[in-house]
Amino acid sequence: MYTLKSAGQQVIYQIINPFIKLLIALKVTPNIVTTVGLVLNIAAAGIFVYAAEASFRGDFSYIGWGGAMILFAGVFDMIDGRLARVGNMSSKFGAFYDSVLDRYSEMFMFLGICYYLISHHYLFSSFFAFLALIGSSMVSYTRSRAEGLGVKCDIGWMQRPERIVIIGGSALICGILAPIIGNDFRIEGFSPRIPWFETISIFTIPLTLVAILSNYTALQRIGHTKKALEENGK
Repeated sequence: MYTLKSAGQQVIYQIINPFIKLLIALKVTPNIVTTVGLVLNIAAAGIFVYAAEASFRGDFSYIGWGGAMILFAGVFDMIDGRLARVGNMSSKFGAFYDSVLDRYSEMFMFLGICYYLISHHYLFSSFFAFLALIGSSMVSYTRSRAEGLGVKCDIGWMQRPERIVIIGGSALICGILAPIIGNDFRIEGFSPRIPWFETISIFTIPLTLVAILSNYTALQRIGHTKKALEENGK
């Protein structure tokens, strides 16, 4: 079925196809691209960890750089699969390797984010960042287990590309807008310790959305798999 998402993918494929052809000419394999994506996600985590140690609470410039690195790494996550298909380099091990390194990439990314939020005493937000990590892992795990039982299970809103765009994009926007609206911008809530909105919320509200919707997607997949197995009498 032709959807807005598939239309967007086709546009992106048209943009990256010249780069794909260059990689094929240089004999770069999809596994190399996948590995580069992991290294870039580790670098993104490193930016957040460095920001936790080197910057003061309210300095969001490093969050912007971390978000940019997450998005850049996400490009490589898209390129490896496309390279495998266009270059006729698909393999079962390649699919396995890509899946495993994707999990490592997300875990390193969330490690850096959680470390930053905890170090700067955004404890409530760090809780949702950890929930986002759990949900992201379970979205992938439920699909893997379902397909191992013979059930196609790719339903749900919060799949990996969506998570990367939301988290990386919101971090980048936070870094860009912070100098404009002010690093210490706040809308006070019922408690002075928990404001309705502050500058970091540009990043943490979308992160909370990922936490909620990724876990909801995992629950959707559990229900979908149960129904499919029952219909097949398994």
